[in-house]
Amino acid sequence: MKNLMPKARNLILAALGTALLVGGATTAQAAQSSPAQSSTTASAQAKPTIVLLHGAFADGSTWSEVTGRLQHDGYTVVTPAVPLRGIAADTSYLSGVLATIPGPKVLVGHSYGGALVSELAGTTGVKSLVYVAAFIPQAGETLGALNSQFEGSELGPQLVPISYPGGVDLAIKPENSRAVFAADLPVRQANIFVSAERPIAASAFDEHVAETAPATIPKYAVIPTGDHAIAPAAERFMANRANATITEIPGASHLVALSQPAAVTSVIERAAR
Repeated sequence: MKNLMPKARNLILAALGTALLVGGATTAQAAQSSPAQSSTTASAQAKPTIVLLHGAFADGSTWSEVTGRLQHDGYTVVTPAVPLRGIAADTSYLSGVLATIPGPKVLVGHSYGGALVSELAGTTGVKSLVYVAAFIPQAGETLGALNSQFEGSELGPQLVPISYPGGVDLAIKPENSRAVFAADLPVRQANIFVSAERPIAASAFDEHVAETAPATIPKYAVIPTGDHAIAPAAERFMANRANATITEIPGASHLVALSQPAAVTSVIERAAR
C-alpha cells in the first residue's frame, strides 16, 4: 500500500496538469475568437447611414414603408424634410443636414430629390447614389426640359399655380393626384398622400442644375414602368446616360416606394453593400 501511494499521487498530479493544459487551451481559444467577434460587431456598426430625400409635392412619409424595412435590417435612416424652394436652396440646406451625419452615407432621391442627390454627391462620406423614379440631371440641364423630351408624363396639365407675395408655387389638382402619382395604391392610401401634398417653388423646374454626379460614384436607378409623373422613357434615358445599374418594376406608379417597398429596399441595400 505504501508503494502505491506515490504512484496514485503522481497519477492525480498528472490528471490535474492535463486539466490545466486543456483549460489553458480553451482560454487561449476564447481569447483568439474575441477579435473576430469584435470585427463582426465593428462591421455591423460600419453600415452606412441611408439618407432618403423625398420629391416635389411630397414629404418624408413617402419613404415610410422603406424606412421600416431598412431599420429592421440594421441601418440608420435619416429622412429630412426637403424645403422644396429650388435646387440651389434645397442643396444648401441639405448640405448642412449631411454635415451632421458621420461616416459613410448612401443618398437616395425620389423624383425631384434625384436632382438634389446629384448635387450632393460630392459630400464627404457618400459611397453610392440611388435614384427612385427620379431625375438624374447633368450640369446645365433643367428638370422641366428633361421631362418634356419624352412622351408619357401627365404632370404638366395637372399643375395649379399658387401665387403669394414674393413668388409662385405649384400644386397638383387634388382630383387627379392619384392617377398621376399613385395609380397602384389603394384609394384610401392615395388620398392620405393627396391630403398632405406640399407645393414646390415653380422656379425649381426651370432652374439650371449646377453639378453632374461624379462618374466614380456607383449609381442605381429604380424605374417604375407605370410612372405618369416622370416619363419612364426619360428615367431610362437618364439612368443609362449616368451608367446606373437599373431595376425596372413593371406597372408600378411614381410612388413606387409605397407600392413596392420591398423591391425598392432591396436596391438600396444593394447600393449600401
